[in-house]
Amino acid sequence: MRRGAEDGTEGGDLIWFSEIQWDFLSTRKQRLLARFPAEWRILFIEPFAVGRPSHWLPVKRGRVTVVTVPFLKNIPPGKPQLFDNALIRWLVTLAGRTVAAFWCRVLGFSSADRIIGLSNIYWGAAAAGMPCRLRFYDANDDHLGFTPGQPWLRESMRRYVEKADLVFSVSDLLLDKLKPRPEQRCVELGNGVEFDHFAAPRAEIPPQLAGLSRPILGYAGAMDWLDAGLVAAVARSWPECSVVLVGPAYARDWAERNAALLELPNVHWFGKVDYDELPAWVQRFDLALMPLERTPLKRASNPNKLYEYAAAGVPILAIDYCDAVRNASGVAHVAATPEEFVRLVPEALADGRRAERQAFARKHSWDALAASMVRELRDAMQRRRA
Repeated sequence: MRRGAEDGTEGGDLIWFSEIQWDFLSTRKQRLLARFPAEWRILFIEPFAVGRPSHWLPVKRGRVTVVTVPFLKNIPPGKPQLFDNALIRWLVTLAGRTVAAFWCRVLGFSSADRIIGLSNIYWGAAAAGMPCRLRFYDANDDHLGFTPGQPWLRESMRRYVEKADLVFSVSDLLLDKLKPRPEQRCVELGNGVEFDHFAAPRAEIPPQLAGLSRPILGYAGAMDWLDAGLVAAVARSWPECSVVLVGPAYARDWAERNAALLELPNVHWFGKVDYDELPAWVQRFDLALMPLERTPLKRASNPNKLYEYAAAGVPILAIDYCDAVRNASGVAHVAATPEEFVRLVPEALADGRRAERQAFARKHSWDALAASMVRELRDAMQRRRA
Protein backbone atom coordinates (compact mmCIF):
# COMPACT_ATOMS: atom_id res chain seq x y z
CA MET A 1 0.00 0.00 0.00
CA ARG A 2 1.15 3.56 -0.72
CA ARG A 3 0.62 6.74 1.20
CA GLY A 4 -0.55 10.01 -0.24
CA ALA A 5 2.27 12.41 -0.86
CA GLU A 6 0.49 15.42 0.58
CA ASP A 7 -1.73 14.34 3.46
CA GLY A 8 -0.32 11.00 4.54
CA THR A 9 -3.52 9.16 3.66
CA GLU A 10 -3.28 5.56 2.54
CA GLY A 11 -3.95 4.50 -1.02
CA GLY A 12 -3.34 1.30 -2.90
CA ASP A 13 -3.48 -0.75 -6.07
CA LEU A 14 -7.03 -1.91 -6.73
CA ILE A 15 -8.18 -4.41 -9.36
CA TRP A 16 -11.93 -4.50 -9.97
CA PHE A 17 -13.42 -7.43 -11.91
CA SER A 18 -16.61 -5.98 -13.42
CA GLU A 19 -19.67 -7.58 -15.00
CA ILE A 20 -20.31 -4.41 -17.05
CA GLN A 21 -18.07 -2.79 -19.65
CA TRP A 22 -16.88 0.67 -18.63
CA ASP A 23 -18.18 2.43 -21.74
CA PHE A 24 -21.44 0.48 -22.10
CA LEU A 25 -23.38 1.62 -19.05
CA SER A 26 -22.37 4.20 -16.49
CA THR A 27 -23.07 2.31 -13.30
CA ARG A 28 -22.19 2.43 -9.63
CA LYS A 29 -18.68 1.07 -10.26
CA GLN A 30 -17.66 3.89 -12.58
CA ARG A 31 -19.23 6.55 -10.36
CA LEU A 32 -17.43 5.29 -7.26
CA LEU A 33 -14.01 4.55 -8.79
CA ALA A 34 -13.85 7.92 -10.57
CA ARG A 35 -13.97 9.56 -7.12
CA PHE A 36 -11.23 7.60 -5.41
CA PRO A 37 -8.39 9.83 -4.16
CA ALA A 38 -5.35 10.43 -6.35
CA GLU A 39 -3.12 8.10 -4.32
CA TRP A 40 -5.09 5.07 -5.54
CA ARG A 41 -4.18 3.23 -8.76
CA ILE A 42 -7.12 1.35 -10.29
CA LEU A 43 -7.32 -1.39 -12.92
CA PHE A 44 -10.82 -2.11 -14.22
CA ILE A 45 -11.09 -5.54 -15.88
CA GLU A 46 -14.21 -5.64 -18.04
CA PRO A 47 -15.81 -8.61 -19.83
CA PHE A 48 -15.98 -9.23 -23.54
CA ALA A 49 -19.44 -8.75 -25.06
CA VAL A 50 -20.48 -9.62 -28.60
CA GLY A 51 -21.38 -6.56 -30.66
CA ARG A 52 -19.88 -4.02 -28.27
CA PRO A 53 -16.51 -2.24 -28.50
CA SER A 54 -13.76 -3.88 -26.46
CA HIS A 55 -10.48 -2.57 -25.09
CA TRP A 56 -8.01 -5.32 -25.95
CA LEU A 57 -5.30 -2.74 -25.29
CA PRO A 58 -5.57 -0.75 -22.05
CA VAL A 59 -7.19 2.69 -22.16
CA LYS A 60 -7.45 5.41 -19.55
CA ARG A 61 -10.77 6.64 -18.24
CA GLY A 62 -9.69 9.47 -16.02
CA ARG A 63 -7.27 7.86 -13.57
CA VAL A 64 -8.75 4.38 -14.09
CA THR A 65 -7.09 1.94 -16.49
CA VAL A 66 -9.59 -0.21 -18.40
CA VAL A 67 -8.83 -3.45 -20.23
CA THR A 68 -11.01 -6.20 -21.70
CA VAL A 69 -10.25 -9.78 -20.71
CA PRO A 70 -12.19 -12.62 -22.41
CA PHE A 71 -13.75 -14.79 -19.75
CA LEU A 72 -16.77 -16.89 -18.88
CA LYS A 73 -20.08 -15.22 -19.64
CA ASN A 74 -23.77 -15.90 -19.31
CA ILE A 75 -25.55 -17.76 -22.11
CA PRO A 76 -29.27 -16.95 -22.47
CA PRO A 77 -31.63 -19.57 -21.01
CA GLY A 78 -32.73 -22.12 -23.56
CA LYS A 79 -29.36 -22.10 -25.37
CA PRO A 80 -26.77 -24.86 -24.90
CA GLN A 81 -24.94 -24.11 -21.67
CA LEU A 82 -21.42 -24.37 -23.04
CA PHE A 83 -19.69 -23.60 -19.76
CA ASP A 84 -21.52 -26.36 -17.90
CA ASN A 85 -18.82 -28.57 -19.42
CA ALA A 86 -16.06 -28.67 -16.79
CA LEU A 87 -13.23 -29.09 -19.32
CA ILE A 88 -14.35 -26.15 -21.47
CA ARG A 89 -14.83 -24.08 -18.34
CA TRP A 90 -11.31 -24.92 -17.14
CA LEU A 91 -9.75 -24.05 -20.50
CA VAL A 92 -11.55 -20.72 -20.79
CA THR A 93 -10.74 -19.87 -17.18
CA LEU A 94 -7.07 -20.66 -17.74
CA ALA A 95 -6.98 -18.40 -20.81
CA GLY A 96 -8.72 -15.56 -18.97
CA ARG A 97 -6.45 -15.83 -15.93
CA THR A 98 -3.38 -15.86 -18.19
CA VAL A 99 -4.46 -12.70 -20.02
CA ALA A 100 -5.39 -10.98 -16.74
CA ALA A 101 -2.04 -11.92 -15.19
CA PHE A 102 -0.23 -10.57 -18.25
CA TRP A 103 -1.89 -7.17 -18.03
CA CYS A 104 -1.47 -7.03 -14.25
CA ARG A 105 2.26 -7.55 -14.69
CA VAL A 106 2.63 -5.13 -17.61
CA LEU A 107 0.59 -2.42 -15.87
CA GLY A 108 2.23 -2.88 -12.45
CA PHE A 109 -0.68 -4.52 -10.59
CA SER A 110 0.91 -7.91 -9.91
CA SER A 111 2.10 -7.24 -6.35
CA ALA A 112 0.51 -9.34 -3.60
CA ASP A 113 -0.01 -6.04 -1.77
CA ARG A 114 -2.97 -5.24 -4.03
CA ILE A 115 -6.70 -5.09 -3.30
CA ILE A 116 -9.12 -7.20 -5.35
CA GLY A 117 -12.72 -6.09 -5.79
CA LEU A 118 -15.36 -8.19 -7.49
CA SER A 119 -18.82 -7.65 -8.93
CA ASN A 120 -18.48 -10.21 -11.75
CA ILE A 121 -19.24 -13.57 -10.14
CA TYR A 122 -17.94 -15.43 -13.20
CA TRP A 123 -14.50 -14.39 -11.95
CA GLY A 124 -15.28 -15.55 -8.39
CA ALA A 125 -13.30 -18.79 -8.21
CA ALA A 126 -10.36 -17.34 -10.14
CA ALA A 127 -10.23 -14.13 -8.07
CA ALA A 128 -10.48 -16.13 -4.85
CA GLY A 129 -7.15 -17.76 -5.67
CA MET A 130 -5.25 -14.61 -6.65
CA PRO A 131 -2.71 -13.38 -4.08
CA CYS A 132 -3.68 -10.05 -2.54
CA ARG A 133 -3.71 -8.11 0.72
CA LEU A 134 -7.48 -7.56 0.81
CA ARG A 135 -10.59 -8.82 -1.00
CA PHE A 136 -14.04 -7.28 -1.17
CA TYR A 137 -17.28 -8.15 -2.91
CA ASP A 138 -19.66 -5.46 -4.18
CA ALA A 139 -23.21 -6.84 -4.14
CA ASN A 140 -24.66 -4.08 -6.29
CA ASP A 141 -27.29 -6.47 -7.67
CA ASP A 142 -28.60 -10.00 -7.28
CA HIS A 143 -25.95 -11.35 -9.63
CA LEU A 144 -27.09 -14.97 -9.45
CA GLY A 145 -30.62 -13.83 -10.24
CA PHE A 146 -29.53 -12.87 -13.76
CA THR A 147 -28.19 -16.35 -14.54
CA PRO A 148 -29.82 -19.69 -15.32
CA GLY A 149 -28.46 -20.81 -11.94
CA GLN A 150 -25.67 -23.21 -12.85
CA PRO A 151 -24.31 -24.95 -9.69
CA TRP A 152 -20.72 -24.20 -10.72
CA LEU A 153 -21.50 -20.48 -10.86
CA ARG A 154 -23.04 -20.51 -7.40
CA GLU A 155 -19.93 -22.29 -6.18
CA SER A 156 -17.73 -19.66 -7.84
CA MET A 157 -19.57 -16.91 -6.00
CA ARG A 158 -19.53 -18.81 -2.70
CA ARG A 159 -15.76 -19.37 -2.86
CA TYR A 160 -15.07 -15.69 -3.37
CA VAL A 161 -17.53 -14.37 -0.79
CA GLU A 162 -16.14 -16.76 1.82
CA LYS A 163 -12.65 -15.35 1.28
CA ALA A 164 -13.75 -11.70 1.16
CA ASP A 165 -12.60 -9.47 4.01
CA LEU A 166 -15.31 -6.93 3.28
CA VAL A 167 -18.76 -7.10 1.68
CA PHE A 168 -20.59 -4.06 0.33
CA SER A 169 -24.29 -4.45 -0.49
CA VAL A 170 -27.02 -2.14 -1.73
CA SER A 171 -29.74 -3.78 0.38
CA ASP A 172 -30.26 -6.00 3.41
CA LEU A 173 -32.11 -8.47 1.20
CA LEU A 174 -29.02 -9.00 -0.92
CA LEU A 175 -26.90 -9.43 2.19
CA ASP A 176 -29.27 -12.08 3.53
CA LYS A 177 -28.86 -14.04 0.30
CA LEU A 178 -25.06 -13.96 0.58
CA LYS A 179 -25.05 -15.51 4.08
CA PRO A 180 -21.75 -13.90 5.16
CA ARG A 181 -19.68 -15.28 8.00
CA PRO A 182 -20.36 -13.64 11.39
CA GLU A 183 -16.87 -12.15 11.51
CA GLN A 184 -17.05 -10.57 8.04
CA ARG A 185 -17.42 -6.82 7.86
CA CYS A 186 -20.62 -6.07 5.91
CA VAL A 187 -21.51 -2.53 4.88
CA GLU A 188 -24.75 -1.35 3.28
CA LEU A 189 -23.62 1.08 0.61
CA GLY A 190 -26.54 1.96 -1.63
CA ASN A 191 -26.65 3.56 -5.03
CA GLY A 192 -26.46 7.28 -5.55
CA VAL A 193 -26.65 10.33 -7.75
CA GLU A 194 -24.52 12.97 -9.43
CA PHE A 195 -26.25 15.54 -7.27
CA ASP A 196 -25.16 18.76 -8.97
CA HIS A 197 -25.82 17.27 -12.40
CA PHE A 198 -29.51 16.77 -11.60
CA ALA A 199 -30.06 19.60 -9.11
CA ALA A 200 -28.65 22.52 -11.14
CA PRO A 201 -31.59 24.19 -12.95
CA ARG A 202 -31.68 23.64 -16.72
CA ALA A 203 -33.15 26.48 -18.72
CA GLU A 204 -33.52 24.47 -21.92
CA ILE A 205 -36.76 22.61 -22.59
CA PRO A 206 -36.44 19.43 -24.69
CA PRO A 207 -38.32 20.25 -27.88
CA GLN A 208 -40.09 16.88 -27.75
CA LEU A 209 -41.87 18.02 -24.59
CA ALA A 210 -42.83 21.48 -25.75
CA GLY A 211 -46.15 20.54 -27.36
CA LEU A 212 -47.33 18.01 -24.79
CA SER A 213 -50.30 18.66 -22.53
CA ARG A 214 -49.59 19.13 -18.84
CA PRO A 215 -49.18 17.72 -16.33
CA ILE A 216 -46.36 15.46 -17.48
CA LEU A 217 -46.03 12.15 -15.66
CA GLY A 218 -42.53 10.96 -16.50
CA TYR A 219 -40.38 7.88 -16.16
CA ALA A 220 -36.62 7.89 -16.90
CA GLY A 221 -34.84 4.56 -16.99
CA ALA A 222 -34.64 1.23 -18.77
CA MET A 223 -37.94 0.11 -20.21
CA ASP A 224 -37.22 -3.56 -19.51
CA TRP A 225 -38.10 -3.30 -15.80
CA LEU A 226 -41.23 -1.23 -16.31
CA ASP A 227 -44.61 -2.57 -15.20
CA ALA A 228 -46.26 -1.80 -18.52
CA GLY A 229 -49.71 -2.73 -17.26
CA LEU A 230 -49.44 -0.23 -14.41
CA VAL A 231 -48.27 2.54 -16.74
CA ALA A 232 -51.17 1.80 -19.06
CA ALA A 233 -53.59 1.97 -16.12
CA VAL A 234 -52.22 5.41 -15.19
CA ALA A 235 -52.51 6.65 -18.77
CA ARG A 236 -56.11 5.43 -19.10
CA SER A 237 -57.18 6.76 -15.70
CA TRP A 238 -55.67 10.20 -16.26
CA PRO A 239 -56.14 10.92 -20.01
CA GLU A 240 -55.56 14.65 -19.49
CA CYS A 241 -51.95 13.90 -18.48
CA SER A 242 -49.03 13.14 -20.78
CA VAL A 243 -47.19 9.98 -19.81
CA VAL A 244 -43.57 10.36 -20.94
CA LEU A 245 -41.15 7.42 -21.08
CA VAL A 246 -37.44 8.22 -21.47
CA GLY A 247 -34.87 5.46 -21.76
CA PRO A 248 -33.72 2.48 -23.81
CA ALA A 249 -35.23 -0.96 -24.15
CA TYR A 250 -32.47 -3.56 -24.12
CA ALA A 251 -34.79 -6.41 -25.08
CA ARG A 252 -35.21 -6.12 -28.82
CA ASP A 253 -38.85 -7.14 -28.74
CA TRP A 254 -39.88 -4.82 -25.89
CA ALA A 255 -41.78 -2.38 -28.13
CA GLU A 256 -43.54 -5.21 -29.93
CA ARG A 257 -44.58 -6.87 -26.66
CA ASN A 258 -45.87 -3.57 -25.29
CA ALA A 259 -47.54 -2.22 -28.42
CA ALA A 260 -50.84 -1.75 -26.58
CA LEU A 261 -49.17 0.62 -24.12
CA LEU A 262 -47.34 2.61 -26.78
CA GLU A 263 -50.49 3.02 -28.85
CA LEU A 264 -52.31 4.91 -26.09
CA PRO A 265 -52.75 8.53 -27.25
CA ASN A 266 -51.22 10.13 -24.16
CA VAL A 267 -48.19 7.79 -23.89
CA HIS A 268 -44.98 9.03 -25.49
CA TRP A 269 -41.77 6.96 -25.62
CA PHE A 270 -38.70 8.94 -26.65
CA GLY A 271 -36.04 6.27 -26.28
CA LYS A 272 -32.57 6.78 -24.89
CA VAL A 273 -31.49 10.30 -23.96
CA ASP A 274 -27.86 11.29 -23.44
CA TYR A 275 -26.90 11.49 -19.79
CA ASP A 276 -25.87 15.14 -20.17
CA GLU A 277 -29.38 15.99 -21.39
CA LEU A 278 -31.32 13.84 -18.93
CA PRO A 279 -31.70 16.46 -16.13
CA ALA A 280 -33.48 18.83 -18.55
CA TRP A 281 -36.08 16.10 -19.11
CA VAL A 282 -36.50 15.07 -15.48
CA GLN A 283 -36.83 18.67 -14.30
CA ARG A 284 -39.77 19.09 -16.70
CA PHE A 285 -41.68 16.19 -15.12
CA ASP A 286 -44.61 17.39 -13.03
CA LEU A 287 -44.51 13.96 -11.39
CA ALA A 288 -41.70 11.42 -11.63
CA LEU A 289 -42.94 7.84 -11.75
CA MET A 290 -41.39 4.61 -10.48
CA PRO A 291 -43.84 1.94 -11.73
CA LEU A 292 -41.34 -0.94 -11.63
CA GLU A 293 -42.01 -4.66 -11.68
CA ARG A 294 -42.24 -6.26 -8.25
CA THR A 295 -40.01 -9.24 -8.93
CA PRO A 296 -37.36 -10.91 -6.74
CA LEU A 297 -34.64 -9.20 -8.78
CA LYS A 298 -36.13 -5.75 -8.28
CA ARG A 299 -36.93 -6.31 -4.60
CA ALA A 300 -33.21 -6.61 -3.94
CA SER A 301 -32.33 -3.46 -5.90
CA ASN A 302 -31.47 0.10 -4.92
CA PRO A 303 -32.58 2.38 -7.79
CA ASN A 304 -30.45 5.29 -8.95
CA LYS A 305 -33.51 6.96 -10.44
CA LEU A 306 -34.96 7.48 -6.94
CA TYR A 307 -32.04 9.76 -6.05
CA GLU A 308 -31.93 11.40 -9.48
CA TYR A 309 -35.59 12.33 -9.24
CA ALA A 310 -35.07 13.62 -5.70
CA ALA A 311 -32.04 15.70 -6.71
CA ALA A 312 -34.09 17.30 -9.48
CA GLY A 313 -36.63 18.24 -6.80
CA VAL A 314 -39.66 16.89 -8.63
CA PRO A 315 -42.51 15.03 -6.85
CA ILE A 316 -42.12 11.24 -6.85
CA LEU A 317 -44.68 8.44 -6.99
CA ALA A 318 -43.35 4.90 -6.57
CA ILE A 319 -44.78 1.42 -6.21
CA ASP A 320 -43.50 -0.30 -3.08
CA TYR A 321 -41.10 -2.76 -4.71
CA CYS A 322 -37.87 -2.50 -2.68
CA ASP A 323 -36.52 -1.35 0.68
CA ALA A 324 -34.88 1.76 -0.78
CA VAL A 325 -38.24 3.07 -2.03
CA ARG A 326 -39.89 2.23 1.27
CA ASN A 327 -37.15 4.10 3.14
CA ALA A 328 -37.81 7.18 0.99
CA SER A 329 -41.47 7.48 2.05
CA GLY A 330 -40.64 10.71 3.88
CA VAL A 331 -39.94 12.49 0.57
CA ALA A 332 -41.98 10.42 -1.91
CA HIS A 333 -45.44 8.93 -2.23
CA VAL A 334 -45.16 5.15 -2.03
CA ALA A 335 -48.11 2.99 -3.09
CA ALA A 336 -48.65 -0.50 -1.70
CA THR A 337 -50.74 -1.69 -4.67
CA PRO A 338 -51.18 -0.80 -8.36
CA GLU A 339 -54.67 0.51 -7.58
CA GLU A 340 -53.29 2.86 -4.94
CA PHE A 341 -50.54 3.97 -7.33
CA VAL A 342 -53.14 5.09 -9.87
CA ARG A 343 -55.30 6.72 -7.21
CA LEU A 344 -52.38 8.70 -5.70
CA VAL A 345 -51.49 10.61 -8.87
CA PRO A 346 -53.31 13.89 -7.96
CA GLU A 347 -52.03 13.86 -4.37
CA ALA A 348 -48.46 13.16 -5.50
CA LEU A 349 -48.63 15.94 -8.10
CA ALA A 350 -49.34 18.41 -5.28
CA ASP A 351 -46.34 17.30 -3.17
CA GLY A 352 -44.39 20.45 -2.33
CA ARG A 353 -41.49 18.88 -0.38
CA ARG A 354 -38.83 19.99 -2.87
CA ALA A 355 -36.21 21.04 -0.29
CA GLU A 356 -36.66 17.79 1.65
CA ARG A 357 -36.22 15.73 -1.51
CA GLN A 358 -33.02 17.48 -2.46
CA ALA A 359 -31.61 17.14 1.06
CA PHE A 360 -32.37 13.42 0.89
CA ALA A 361 -30.61 13.14 -2.48
CA ARG A 362 -27.53 15.00 -1.26
CA LYS A 363 -27.00 12.35 1.43
CA HIS A 364 -26.89 9.78 -1.36
CA SER A 365 -24.46 11.62 -3.63
CA TRP A 366 -21.70 9.57 -5.26
CA ASP A 367 -19.18 11.83 -3.51
CA ALA A 368 -20.49 10.71 -0.12
CA LEU A 369 -20.70 7.05 -1.11
CA ALA A 370 -17.20 6.95 -2.61
CA ALA A 371 -15.78 8.52 0.54
CA SER A 372 -17.51 5.82 2.60
CA MET A 373 -16.11 3.02 0.42
CA VAL A 374 -12.57 4.41 0.58
CA ARG A 375 -12.84 4.79 4.35
CA GLU A 376 -14.02 1.19 4.73
CA LEU A 377 -11.18 -0.12 2.57
CA ARG A 378 -8.61 1.81 4.58
CA ASP A 379 -10.12 0.61 7.86
CA ALA A 380 -10.07 -2.97 6.58
CA MET A 381 -6.37 -2.62 5.78
CA GLN A 382 -5.74 -1.37 9.30
CA ARG A 383 -7.63 -4.35 10.75
CA ARG A 384 -5.55 -6.74 8.69
CA ARG A 385 -2.37 -5.23 10.16
CA ALA A 386 -3.64 -5.33 13.75
